Amino acid sequence: MEDPTVTPLSNQSSTRTLHSSSSSQLNLPPNMSLETLTPSRQIDRMINSNHYQSPSRSIYSDRFIPSRSGSNFALFDISPPANSPAEGREDHSSAYASLLRAALFGPETGVVPPGTPEKRSLLMSPPSRNIFRYKTETRRSMHSLSPFEFDDAVPGVNHSPVKAPRKIPRSPYKVLDAPALQDDFYLNLVAWSSHNVLAVGLGNCVYLWNACSSKVTKLCDLGIDDSVCSVGWAQRGTHLAVGTSNGKVQLWDASRCKKVRTMEGHRLRVGALAWSSSILSSGSRDKSILLRDIRAHEDFVSKLSGHKSEVCGLKWSYDNRELASGGNDNRLFVWNQHSTQPVLKYCEHTAAVKAIAWSPHLHGLLASGGGTADRCIRFWNTTTNSHLSCMDTGSQVCNLVWSKNVNELVSTHGYSQNQIIVWRYPTMSKLATLTGHSYRVLYLAISPDGQTIVTGAGDETLRFWNVFPSPKSQNTESEIGASSYGRSIIR
Repeated sequence: MEDPTVTPLSNQSSTRTLHSSSSSQLNLPPNMSLETLTPSRQIDRMINSNHYQSPSRSIYSDRFIPSRSGSNFALFDISPPANSPAEGREDHSSAYASLLRAALFGPETGVVPPGTPEKRSLLMSPPSRNIFRYKTETRRSMHSLSPFEFDDAVPGVNHSPVKAPRKIPRSPYKVLDAPALQDDFYLNLVAWSSHNVLAVGLGNCVYLWNACSSKVTKLCDLGIDDSVCSVGWAQRGTHLAVGTSNGKVQLWDASRCKKVRTMEGHRLRVGALAWSSSILSSGSRDKSILLRDIRAHEDFVSKLSGHKSEVCGLKWSYDNRELASGGNDNRLFVWNQHSTQPVLKYCEHTAAVKAIAWSPHLHGLLASGGGTADRCIRFWNTTTNSHLSCMDTGSQVCNLVWSKNVNELVSTHGYSQNQIIVWRYPTMSKLATLTGHSYRVLYLAISPDGQTIVTGAGDETLRFWNVFPSPKSQNTESEIGASSYGRSIIR
C-alpha cells in the first residue's frame, strides 16, 4: 500500500531533473536537492513520522534531539490523517503551530486548544505528558520533563489540585480561669517561655503554668503593698523578670523558684519589659526606659529619655540591634544599642501605642497599633525610615504578634469589639476573626513552636487558640495540647 505522503516515483524523477541546475548553482552535495531543504516538507515528515520511515537505518534518540518514531504526537491530537492528505496536513500543522506558540510565548487570550473535551482530558492523565520522547519514560515530576512548562502554558490544563485555604478553629481549645487578672491597658501580665511555660501576673502573685503537664506553680507573692505590672522571660527561658507597682524589677530563677536579685531605678510602676540576650529593658510610668545588664552589679547601665508619658510597649528586634518603644504620648520610638535618644520618631498614631511587633521575615519591618482614638495598625521600614501602610481595624489595638512560621500576624482588640484577628501580610486580608472574650483582649503571648497563641482579658480568663501552621506542615496540629477542649483554673 502506498504511503499517501510520498510523491510517486515519476514525479520525483522529474523534480530532480527540474532542480538539478539549481542544485549545482548552490554547490549542494549530489545526494541533496532543494526539496530536502523545504521547511514544509521537513515539518510534514516530522508530523507524519509514523508513515515516513527509512527501512535502511535505525533511529537513535539524543538528549537534545527527540526520537520521531517514539514521540507521542497523538497526545495533543496531532495524529496523521488517513484519507485527506492535503487538508490533514494543513489542519494539524496549524494545531501544532498553535501549541508550539503557546509553549514558547505563553497562552493567548481566547485561544482554545484543539480537540474535543474528551481528547483534551488526556492532558490531565499523569503518564506521557510530553510530545517528544528522548528515552524510556520514568516516573519524574512533569515540571522537570517539560522545558516550556506545558502544564501552565496550555489553557485548560490543571496540573495540581487547588490548595484549600487553611482552616483556623473559631473556638479556643482550652480556657483557664485567671482570678484577679487586671483590666489595665498599660500592663503586660502574660509571657510564654521557650521552655513552654506560661507566666501570668495575678494581683500581687506570679503563677507558672506548664503547657506540657498542665501543672500550676506559684512563683512569688509580692505582698499586700505591691502588685505585678509586667512579666518577661529571658530568651533562654529559665529566668523571669517581674515588674512591680513600686518601680522595682525582680529577677527570678523559675527552675528553682528562687529570686536572684532586685533592681531599682524607676520611681513609678514598671509596665513593660523586653529582653535582648543578657540586657533587660524596662519601661515605666516615670516616662523612662532603663537598660540593665544582669551580669553587672549596677541596677542599670543606661537610661533612655524621650517619651512624654508612660512607656507601655517595648520590643527588641530579632537581631537585637533595635529597640522599639511605645508610649501613652502616642509616640513610637526606635533606639539603637548605644543611643540615649531615639534615632527614629514616628508620630502618626493618635492614641497610646502599646502593640508593637517586629517581623521575623523581613529585616527592619515594624508593626505598631494605636489605642481607642486611633484603632490603626501601621507598618514601618526602620531601614529606610519610611511609613509603609496603615490599616484601620475599627477598634482599640491592644497587642500584635508576628508568626515565625508564615508571613501572618495576630492583633487583639478592645473597645468596642473585643476580637482577635489573624491577618495575612502584606495584603492585610483577614484570615479569621475570633471572639469569645467579654472584655477587651489586653494580653497576648505566642507558644515557642509558633502555632498557638494565648489571650487574656479583664473577664479573668486565658484562652488558647490554634491560629498558625507548623513550620513543616500547615495541617499539623500544635504539640501544646490542642486535641481537647478544657477549662481549669490557673491557681
